[in-house]
Amino acid sequence: MIKNYLKIAWRNLIHNRVSSMINIGGLAVGMAVAMLIGLWVWDELAFDKYHQNYGGIAQVMENQQLGDDIGTQGSKPMPLANELRTKYGENFKYVAAATFGDQVIAVDNKPVTKFGAFVEPDFPVMMTIKMLQGNRASLKDPSSVLISAPLAKTLFGNADPMNKIIKAGDSFTLKVSGVYQDLPKNTTFSDVTYLAPLDLLFKGNDGKTDWHSSSLEMYIQLNPNHTFEAASVKIKNALYENTKSATKPALFLYQMSRWHLFSDFKNGINTGGRIQFVWLFGIIGCFVLILACINFMNLSTAWSEKRGKEVGIRKAIGSMRSQLIGQFFSESILIAGLAFLFSLVIVQVALPVFNDIAGKQVAILWANPMFWMLCTGFSLFTGIVAGSYPAFYLSSFQPVKVLKGTFKAGKYAAVPRKALIVLQFTVSIILIIGTIVVFRQIQFAKDRPIGYSRNNLITIPLNNDFQSHYSALQNDLLKSGAISLMSESSSATTNISSGADNLAWKGKDPNRQAAFGTISSSADYGKTIGWKIKEGRDFSAQFTTDSAAFIFNEAAIKQMGLKNPIGETIRWHGKNFTVIGVVKNMIMRSPFDPAVPTVFMMNRERDFNVINIRLNPAMGTERALNIIGGIFKTYSPAAPFDYKFVDQEYAVKFANEERIGKLASCFAGLAIFISCLGLFGMASFMAEQRIKEIGVRKVLGATIFNLWQLLSKDFVLLVIIALLIASPTAYYFMHNWLQGYQYRTEINWWIFAIAAAGAMAITLLTVSYQGIKAALANPVKSLKSE
Repeated sequence: MIKNYLKIAWRNLIHNRVSSMINIGGLAVGMAVAMLIGLWVWDELAFDKYHQNYGGIAQVMENQQLGDDIGTQGSKPMPLANELRTKYGENFKYVAAATFGDQVIAVDNKPVTKFGAFVEPDFPVMMTIKMLQGNRASLKDPSSVLISAPLAKTLFGNADPMNKIIKAGDSFTLKVSGVYQDLPKNTTFSDVTYLAPLDLLFKGNDGKTDWHSSSLEMYIQLNPNHTFEAASVKIKNALYENTKSATKPALFLYQMSRWHLFSDFKNGINTGGRIQFVWLFGIIGCFVLILACINFMNLSTAWSEKRGKEVGIRKAIGSMRSQLIGQFFSESILIAGLAFLFSLVIVQVALPVFNDIAGKQVAILWANPMFWMLCTGFSLFTGIVAGSYPAFYLSSFQPVKVLKGTFKAGKYAAVPRKALIVLQFTVSIILIIGTIVVFRQIQFAKDRPIGYSRNNLITIPLNNDFQSHYSALQNDLLKSGAISLMSESSSATTNISSGADNLAWKGKDPNRQAAFGTISSSADYGKTIGWKIKEGRDFSAQFTTDSAAFIFNEAAIKQMGLKNPIGETIRWHGKNFTVIGVVKNMIMRSPFDPAVPTVFMMNRERDFNVINIRLNPAMGTERALNIIGGIFKTYSPAAPFDYKFVDQEYAVKFANEERIGKLASCFAGLAIFISCLGLFGMASFMAEQRIKEIGVRKVLGATIFNLWQLLSKDFVLLVIIALLIASPTAYYFMHNWLQGYQYRTEINWWIFAIAAAGAMAITLLTVSYQGIKAALANPVKSLKSE
């Protein structure tokens, strides 16, 4: 019986080629989108599960009281690690501090810049780093280093890297004590290429007992039978008891299972993060698949009258309704199975592009039995859902009426089909509006004044060679004509790497705490980056008093409540500093957030990390970089000429939103394509259903435009209804999404107008082919007897 069902199903597919192609094509695209989104969601939910101790690892975080708000941050002082190990050791199996960053790694004077970490010995054990050579515990040797397999290949080629000597930065000579497997892309530490002992950064006891220098990240692994909640309560005051800070820091444990998907904190509360996109794309995947199923249901029911006699004859010769239902389900499952096979091809072809857009490395799990079980169940479910309505609807025909030719579909038979078309276009229009709003938000942030000039501005890491010969280096570069300005600073203009919360000034409310970003620089910093002085003056090397001077940005002055800031005295670390200037706000962190209150100071001790260079606009960029690189090599031959364009670094800040926007636009386009496929099929059905009516109207003098209008107006009305539903729905969801950004665009009326015009144009283009084709047909052929 099943063989017979499939044979008849195949014959029907071949007989109705156009309808079958639309059904299989639409379902295949819908399944492919759902599969791609499913792989993306799986990758997101599996983030960091590479680590065997995933469920027991956490980062030590703290909430600070900052005025009326509570701020959350992860930087910790070194002595806290020992405090957690000794005083609270019963809660933790491992405690490890770490700091991450770029480092110049060299072998035989061949340097490369790589991202890595200086960690305590328990870190690789806690994170279950998979060793290819050596062992995790070898970091207890302060002269050892663990390197990733790709870095070993880069440094040593095919030679055995074990016990080989490498140089890290200017100060550290290390022996390779182990090689570990490269960490997967979907882990927090995927970019880490080396692990070196943290003790290297602390000379003797310097810094190990300083509770006021928070520059490390701290991780713990719970002991069995302990909970994060209970341990968080116990360590809550561990930092405050040793610092007595006015910000009243309260420690808590931030579980690894929440790092990736729940990374946002607002007023001390973990409010969400990428999990919203997991839900968003999961819902989009379901809707796109539903749209494809709607096409199948619509076309199957629409063409039901053609199969009415088949159903009538089958029932007349004894077929039971359950057998007919089985027949129609077999057809829908066959279509779903074929669509699934085509969807696999589509996914395999689309994966490279999808991974590039999504920033992932997902792949079809060909060898995973669970994948095939899920896909088989997925196809069966899709076939049953898509074929349910046609199966029960077609099998309900009464044989007497069908065979006598008196069967009518009914006055309201088309209502479900029209409702499903409205649903299709409602979803498509919501996706169109959402995509426009996402790109508007990105562009709004890009157009935001940033307070300095990014053009022709580059940054270069500052090493000991450059720092010790800075004046000579600066003179040589200026003489070369390749640069116009140069300065040093503690961090690049696209980041603020340090802060302070203990500034005091006249009129400060003792009950309100204020946090500031801090940037130390040389005298020419402001001129080099092109900041804008609002009040007062810039730093100057001619004024020796400027080493005890501050320049604030507008956000800092507003936070302090100073009406006339120039000349005010600020107390910090027991010293007095004079305010000499106020600059326009500079966007140095997220372009979607308000400017960080920042204090700039001229550091004559030259404790800097970055060289800022303004390229000479009169010279070509490539030529200028070649000249600069050559001069840098003369002062530090072993260091790579590692420069970064500030405008490119700033553009990276938009990467996440742009990625979401591109994915949303792709899914919106596919949703519209699937909707158009269904619309095309329905237009074809209506044109054939009304072929005699069209013939009569044409004989009586109707023009092609009249006939096109006749066939198009019903679909236009459905799209208008979809617009009326989609517009307020899209506004509600996108308005809520924008609330997550403090610096955000508005949802203007023209966005809905563009979506409406686009949906209407797509509809008319889709149905016009069938409408005009029917209008141009010879009425003699349509009116002659069957």
